[in-house]
Amino acid sequence: MEESNPELESFRQQWKAEFSARAQVEGSKHHPTSTGSSKSTRRPPAPPRIAAEKVPKNVVEEEEHANGHPFLGLDAPRGGISKEESSKPAGTEPQSALEHYEKAVEKEAQGRLGDSLNHYRKAFKLDHRVDLTYKNKHFPSSSFISKPPNTHPATDQVTKITTAHHSLDGTPQPINQLIAGFSSLSIEPALPAVEEDPVLPCPLATLPGEILVYIFRELAIIDVASFVRLAQVCKRMAYLVATEEQIWRRVCEGSEVGFAAMHYQFQVEIHGGPLEDENFPSPPSDSPSDLTPELIAPFTNITQANLTSALLQSLYSSSWQQMFRLRPRIRFNGCYISTNNYIRPGQAAPSQLTWSSPVHIVTYYRYLRFFRDGSAISLLTTAEPFEVVHHLTFELLATHRNGANAHLPSAVMQHALRGRWKLIPAAEHPEGVEGDLCVETDGVGPKYMYRQDLSLRSAGKGARNNKLAWSAYWLYNRLTDDWAEFSRRNEKPLFWSRVRSYGNGA
Repeated sequence: MEESNPELESFRQQWKAEFSARAQVEGSKHHPTSTGSSKSTRRPPAPPRIAAEKVPKNVVEEEEHANGHPFLGLDAPRGGISKEESSKPAGTEPQSALEHYEKAVEKEAQGRLGDSLNHYRKAFKLDHRVDLTYKNKHFPSSSFISKPPNTHPATDQVTKITTAHHSLDGTPQPINQLIAGFSSLSIEPALPAVEEDPVLPCPLATLPGEILVYIFRELAIIDVASFVRLAQVCKRMAYLVATEEQIWRRVCEGSEVGFAAMHYQFQVEIHGGPLEDENFPSPPSDSPSDLTPELIAPFTNITQANLTSALLQSLYSSSWQQMFRLRPRIRFNGCYISTNNYIRPGQAAPSQLTWSSPVHIVTYYRYLRFFRDGSAISLLTTAEPFEVVHHLTFELLATHRNGANAHLPSAVMQHALRGRWKLIPAAEHPEGVEGDLCVETDGVGPKYMYRQDLSLRSAGKGARNNKLAWSAYWLYNRLTDDWAEFSRRNEKPLFWSRVRSYGNGA
């Protein structure tokens, strides 16, 4: 075999020469007369015996050690062993945590993961921060040169965002100027999915502006939310939605969703009949108002249209869109729901030995639905919204009056109360603002009546007039003309939720 492999024979001769030279260097460092030194010269282990069938693998390993591989060599800091350390006897076991860690790195570089894992465990057992010590020793922070920050962004990154922006650091354009820039644009057909396909026709692009505004106005009357979502279609529609004041004026002055449907005086009796008695009892107030009937009388004769026009100039900067968004109003295409919780102590079973008493968390819901004629339905129940909201109608209220038809799915309506509502005008408010709501409903008997004083608020970033906050909750005794106020400790605000089955509200 030796005659057939001259390269292997030359490698053996080279290896023997290097080993002899290394042994001579080892012996020159010790005194030859001492017994310990004579033993130390015999301590360096002999190189592993090279079996005939494993020659190629060992040859590769020895060549890597001899050539000083940047990652696996003895001179590289990656292995964690210096030239002086390489001369140490291989049989000595590491003593410190750092030595174990360096040995683990060396074994890992050689592919001996089992031995490497053992040394890692011993190293971290001795010092849980040995990895930082190894990093500071072999990879100090001074050896890394940080890149200077790039003050100028790449040109291709800027151009990839949009052609309308000249730099990433530029201030955003105000929304009014952005919308005004869409005034000269037109509705363009959608591009085909494939470049060579013909462009599909767009009927809206050929319509005159007057007809397009008329279509948008009819859509806004049916559903304002759908009309606003047209701004997401294209820039031309976004411009019309934001600036077409005649559409917003029609919405505000109309009775579909506008302020013509708002009532600032009671329109019906609590039971739903026509209004007969105009002398309404009012609960006692801790802070009496300076507004006398003589002062209020001139404002009660103002029509709703005149009041809306006056508020448009004074409070809403002559913007119908801003008035519709910000002015307090009741919504009829949904209902207001509050979720309330309270804790009730329980009782353990007689046969059960416990050191603590059970506690019940009771959850109940309060529902309020308003109608355009000034009537309302109030319901307090433990049933969840999906079981209730579709049954809040006067027909089902009459069906389940006095607990009748309890076998129907809408039996939850047997606890519902009929009532009426009105908004408190600014002339009757102590601070002269709008936004307070009064709801009167039936009581537990014919001689009682409930009165709920609420305030219209906003919850969320974009939504408006979607929250009813509690101001007071009263019980009125018709026989004794007495008022008693309920505690609102467990009462939470009511939040508006749209119900599609209501449509625009009856």
